[in-house]
Amino acid sequence: MLARAVTHAPAELQLPRGRVIVNLAPAELRKEGSGFDLPIALAMLAASGQVPHDRLAEHASVGELALDGRIRPVGGVLAVAEGARREGLTELLCHPDSGTEAALAGVEPIPARHLADAAAYLRGELELEPLVPGNGRRDTSAHPDLADVRGQERARRALELAAAGRHNILLGGPPGTGKTMLARRLPGILPPLWDAEALEVTRIHSVAGLVDPDHPLVVEPPFRSPHHSASTAAIVGGGPRLRPGEASLAHHGVLLLDELAEFMRPALEALRQPLEDGEISVARAAGNVRFPARFQLVGTMNLCPCGARGDPNAQCSCSAQRLARYRDKLSRALLDRFDLVVTVPRPRAVELQGEPGEGSVTVRARVVAARERLRDPPRRTAEADALLTRAVERLPLSGRGRARVARVAQTIAALAGSQDVAPEHIAEALSYRRPAELAS
Repeated sequence: MLARAVTHAPAELQLPRGRVIVNLAPAELRKEGSGFDLPIALAMLAASGQVPHDRLAEHASVGELALDGRIRPVGGVLAVAEGARREGLTELLCHPDSGTEAALAGVEPIPARHLADAAAYLRGELELEPLVPGNGRRDTSAHPDLADVRGQERARRALELAAAGRHNILLGGPPGTGKTMLARRLPGILPPLWDAEALEVTRIHSVAGLVDPDHPLVVEPPFRSPHHSASTAAIVGGGPRLRPGEASLAHHGVLLLDELAEFMRPALEALRQPLEDGEISVARAAGNVRFPARFQLVGTMNLCPCGARGDPNAQCSCSAQRLARYRDKLSRALLDRFDLVVTVPRPRAVELQGEPGEGSVTVRARVVAARERLRDPPRRTAEADALLTRAVERLPLSGRGRARVARVAQTIAALAGSQDVAPEHIAEALSYRRPAELAS
């Protein structure tokens, strides 16, 4: 448990007389947020001789101040603590609720609940009881089990490939076939984050104010599923205060866009750059920022506006013009960035009544083993190279598409435990390119 700071009746602190100028150098670096309240107040006290300069210089500080002098927790404490450590500071004055997060950066959190407590501590008049943070790890959350899915062997196979190779996947088909059900089971078969990845993800979630004060460290791949009415700024970041969007919050995790074709086209097109570069560059009048955004994109969609296309038991009522407008919402450039495109048919009655399939635990073990093998990716044989070359000549396969087919083939070989990428691996990878139902 976290030990609480020892508090006392707030001492009287004097506001410096005359004009006070606070210089937040360098001027070209934009600063915002209430986390500067505590550092500014302590600097004013030091300038007026109420706090020793040398003691204050040994500490970093972050926190919001209420009108009565109480210190409140703020977001982004992990980034502040990492910056303090880079500057050679090992102690951070902050609210007790921020202590566990600060400790993740390797600094010692000094808990204070009131400005008077912080001032008395720096003067040596008060000993603040140190925090004893835990490891900060969140408890492993329970994800929906893949065993709940009946049938859909091809879609299950594609989902396993997506998990093993970090591939983007698009699931298309009539309503009610299990597209969203499958997509929501992808996090359950993903391996936990590495330590460096966990710190990256926690840093982003901390800035967004989404961390648990008691267990701030995010150890599982994040899963984000925004509504299709989300704006471009909500998806990729930005806004008046240049905040990270859903794509950055899904860093090292999964971004699910359910009903992909219902999203605004500008929001979808804005994802093309981060899908290639792994980061988002946002330029505004207020400044330019770069947000990390290396995520897996998972999309689900009907094959036509009425939803009947692809269902042998239903008649599509969409006109050619309506179908063309629906397809135009997704550019070829965006569709080309999906490594795996799978049509999900309506399951048969015998499949719905059948035994459960493999559970997430079993599939996850294969995914972890495949990722280990992909650290030294298998190489294509001469026959596999020849097949890939013929595919480029005969199919509408772009240079990017060729590279993605090659990557998927490596994942297939790794899952099979093969040392080489054989022609059958290339053939299976080619089968996951854009099907006829999604062709323009």
